Amino acid sequence: MFSRGQLIFGAIFAFVFIMLMIWSYRKDIKLHKLYYNNVWVVGLGIFLAILLFATLTFWLH
Repeated sequence: MFSRGQLIFGAIFAFVFIMLMIWSYRKDIKLHKLYYNNVWVVGLGIFLAILLFATLTFWLH
């Protein structure tokens, strides 16, 4: 079981970490729109590749 101090530290750490991540993301949002514009195409390609391999695996066995 965690002590009261450990729970307080964990809660404060999680809160500060989440706030810093939000601040960092908002700071870099222009770069994200520039460099990660078509990231959905990569995600779709990965999904289709996994689907193809799974289909071939079940079809061949």
